[in-house]
Amino acid sequence: QVQLVESGGGVVQPGGSLRLSCATSEFALENYAIGYFRQAPGKEREGVSCINSRTGRAEYADSVKGRVTISRDNAKNTVYLQMNNLKSEDTAVYYCAIRRDWCSLLLRLYEYDYSGQGTQVTVSS
Repeated sequence: QVQLVESGGGVVQPGGSLRLSCATSEFALENYAIGYFRQAPGKEREGVSCINSRTGRAEYADSVKGRVTISRDNAKNTVYLQMNNLKSEDTAVYYCAIRRDWCSLLLRLYEYDYSGQGTQVTVSS
């Protein structure tokens, strides 16, 4: 079983920032597309962002566009989700997931090959 290690979640006030990380020591993430999903209590899981492996093209959900940036650090074998100007509605468990080559926000989590354990993001005053 591939292990994706997620970190960076926490409690932040509205308007604050967090940077989520997704890493593995088992293979090079640069060869994989990475997706981020989130699920809030009582709500359906939604795709937040994804970044393709070859083109580096990224997609963002309308709910986070302009506030969230997904990026890679291949030297650290880590993918980051920088979240700024956080809102209460961003409160959720965030999951990273990987799949070969390409990604799209149209893909569901089950269409990825592996996913992480999730990290809690809570935006509250």
